[in-house]
Amino acid sequence: MTEIIDLSQEIYEGMPVYKGLPQVKMTVHNSHEEWNGIKNPKIKTPAVHKLELGEHTGTHVDAINHMSIEHKGKSIDKMPLSMFYTKGICLDFSHKGLKELIEPYEIEKACEMANLKIEKGDTVLIYTDHYRKNFNGKDWSNGPGISTKAARWLGEKKISAFGVETMSPGVPGISNKEVHHICGELNFTHYENMINLHLLIGRGRFRFIGLPLKIKGGTGSPVRAVAIFEK
Repeated sequence: MTEIIDLSQEIYEGMPVYKGLPQVKMTVHNSHEEWNGIKNPKIKTPAVHKLELGEHTGTHVDAINHMSIEHKGKSIDKMPLSMFYTKGICLDFSHKGLKELIEPYEIEKACEMANLKIEKGDTVLIYTDHYRKNFNGKDWSNGPGISTKAARWLGEKKISAFGVETMSPGVPGISNKEVHHICGELNFTHYENMINLHLLIGRGRFRFIGLPLKIKGGTGSPVRAVAIFEK
């Protein structure tokens, strides 16, 4: 039996996005009433929506070219699909507070507590419970994040990616920019705005899938990320 756990936010107009990024706009482009020739309908039933959104909207993955100008050309469509189809683990950092950093020794401790080992090619998900506590609230942008030392430590493990519930992998103004640069330098990536990570804690390894859209030259892409357990 297969269990699939959805790790992705809904995309909708008015949803929170990282500061300075495009807001989501969603309108009815074609309606069934229009297609059926109904004049001046009281309601419009969507047949086609028009979406306007940035590549880094909701649950998404960053391309290497997003990390810094040195990685120009390493766009999302050129990254190997194997980076987005991996084995995964989820580690518990739900004790971390707002804007607190996660350090390498804490990741090692979390692995020990869960009896898990980070392996080459893994996707490592960081559960902080920030989504359930603060989504779309006043502290949504103030979540915990990994330190620069932790980013380098993870990269040196040759992982494919790590994933966070927050809008940024590091803490803005403290480690976030540097974490992005380290990802580019060591050629791994990260997912942001993940949900339902609490459903993965204590369950061991799983199959992780977070396939991006094939956006030519893209700096990232929304994904429908899932964890799969085979029973």
